[in-house]
Amino acid sequence: MHIEVSTDNSIDGSENLTSQIRDLVRHELANMEKHITRLEVHLSDSNADKTGPDDMHCMLEARIEGLQPTAVKETAATVEQATKGAAAKMKNALESILGKRADRR
Repeated sequence: MHIEVSTDNSIDGSENLTSQIRDLVRHELANMEKHITRLEVHLSDSNADKTGPDDMHCMLEARIEGLQPTAVKETAATVEQATKGAAAKMKNALESILGKRADRR
């Protein structure tokens, strides 16, 4: 599974943050790894220089061979919380999609 991490101008997209986000997503989606060819993580801060609840956004887009891309979004107070929430949503979405796919066979 190839994981791409991108950030907006208000989030420091350091190698350390990128590595943490990749590890977090890889851990959360470990049982789905064989199905996902590419995973894009888009991080943004809606309030830029101000702090507030739920101003960090994480959008995950998973590409599964033979299917349309699947995307989920999550907002939270921190980048890590938003990413973990989005990964949990993605896990649920992919379990549903792959379950339906298996039922058709």
